[in-house]
Amino acid sequence: MADMDTYARRPARPPEVRALTVADIRQSLAEGAADFARSPGIGLAIALVFVVIGLAITTSLLVLHAPWLIYPFAIGFPLVGPFAAVGFYEVSRQMEAGHQPTLGEVLNVIWAQRRREVSWMAFVMLFVFWVWMYQIRLLMALILGRMSYATLDRFADLVLTTNQGWIFLGIGHIEGAALALVLYSITVISIPMLLDREIDFVTAMLTSIRAVLASPLVMLGWGLVVTVAVLAACVPFFLGLLVVLPVLGHATWHLYRRAVV
Repeated sequence: MADMDTYARRPARPPEVRALTVADIRQSLAEGAADFARSPGIGLAIALVFVVIGLAITTSLLVLHAPWLIYPFAIGFPLVGPFAAVGFYEVSRQMEAGHQPTLGEVLNVIWAQRRREVSWMAFVMLFVFWVWMYQIRLLMALILGRMSYATLDRFADLVLTTNQGWIFLGIGHIEGAALALVLYSITVISIPMLLDREIDFVTAMLTSIRAVLASPLVMLGWGLVVTVAVLAACVPFFLGLLVVLPVLGHATWHLYRRAVV
């Protein structure tokens, strides 16, 4: 098994960003699909973990009679997507360096991130996800109050056919969009950069924000593609994530390589 230091990370230097175009997104997606095709076993193995996690959480919410949390959980999942894709970034990084990685090598690199700056970004992302889930519960208490929604069918009927439900959906989606925009801006480039370079997480977050500001429409378009694809892949039973997560993960790596020089 090759040592992770064999594939040396880029030395720390002031990162520069460049504007992206829609063509960059198309090319990154094509390269992401090609990387998945070159190493499908690793991609499927990593994605399967998240499929199992999604099924376990959904089942637990049903057993605990809290089905109304399934939708906000699914909406919030893309918030932690960049961190979930670290393994895919590593596969693309090693193949870019001319090495065909093994699952063991990739898992070793993922485990090693606990001692690097990526771990701080994981904390930031999980904190924002916790805030998202907490504010959903708060909105339910403030807007829906004592209204009954003990089953998923009843909850769907409540939010889609009552004034309180429409208010809840409106405010919840606005707050969720704001949180998603902030987190997306600070992570879309920073996570692959922290894997690739010896750089502090604050600099990486600022660079990510600069990259988004350099190409706001293109980067927001990419965020929309990721969100829609992940949500669509969650139905049915999260099985679509087996393909969507690897392709998007590899594609994000190539988009980072285009955005930061």
